[in-house]
Amino acid sequence: MSDYRAPVGAPIWFDLVSSDPERAGQFYGAIFGWELQAPARPDLGGYRNFTLGGEPIAGVMTPMPDGPRDVWSVYLHSADVAATGAAVQAAGGTVVVESMPVAELGAMLVATDPAGATIGFWQPGSHPGFTEWGSHGAPYWFECHSQDYAASLAFYPAVTGAVLEEVGTGGDPAVPGPDRYSVLRFGETGYGGIMDAAGLHPAGTPSFWQVYITVDDVAATVARAAELGAGILMPGEDTPYGTLAAITDPLGAVICLGHPPAGM
Repeated sequence: MSDYRAPVGAPIWFDLVSSDPERAGQFYGAIFGWELQAPARPDLGGYRNFTLGGEPIAGVMTPMPDGPRDVWSVYLHSADVAATGAAVQAAGGTVVVESMPVAELGAMLVATDPAGATIGFWQPGSHPGFTEWGSHGAPYWFECHSQDYAASLAFYPAVTGAVLEEVGTGGDPAVPGPDRYSVLRFGETGYGGIMDAAGLHPAGTPSFWQVYITVDDVAATVARAAELGAGILMPGEDTPYGTLAAITDPLGAVICLGHPPAGM
């Protein structure tokens, strides 16, 4: 467990568009210990925070008409969202929601990268994003599943300043697959990665960002989630990067679980 302050470019926030925030709150409270707060202010459209130990850990909102629902979104730390928007466009991405202030809390921007993944950016004001990493209910990892690995590898360092570290086998560049994987490093530490997901998911699946949450016991959390109506996409699997699992909440939103390897 550690206190966390996102370096510029690293994950700083994540939130859920849920078709039933109350039910989602009960579910995530039961498996992660999150508490769903009441809407803090009427000018934010009913946006609510989940808290962990009294501190904001993630957000939740209801869907916009004809907008996506039951999906998680990831935000990276921007020192200046207007400048980030220009960098996104220069690197081949598309700005979907122009930079905009969110009261005194900060400012935001939403974009799609050249591989088609939606990614948000948050410039903190009074809202610093999440501030804990690696304890039960706090983030474990963030991951981009890219349908165009080369495009993603070019985009994120250009926009965020991250340094790439290839940790997969590399493989034959002509044969895409999840053995091609790069960590996004900020200084000495990596907080996220990019996976070559071409051919990994059903045909037509777009690129997307995925959230992993730390849990003390993956098997027990998966079992509890199933009791509460979750779908189990991948039961606990031991990997060099820890024990990992993937579930859907009872409303269909995908979220992943992680527990560090033995000895860490």
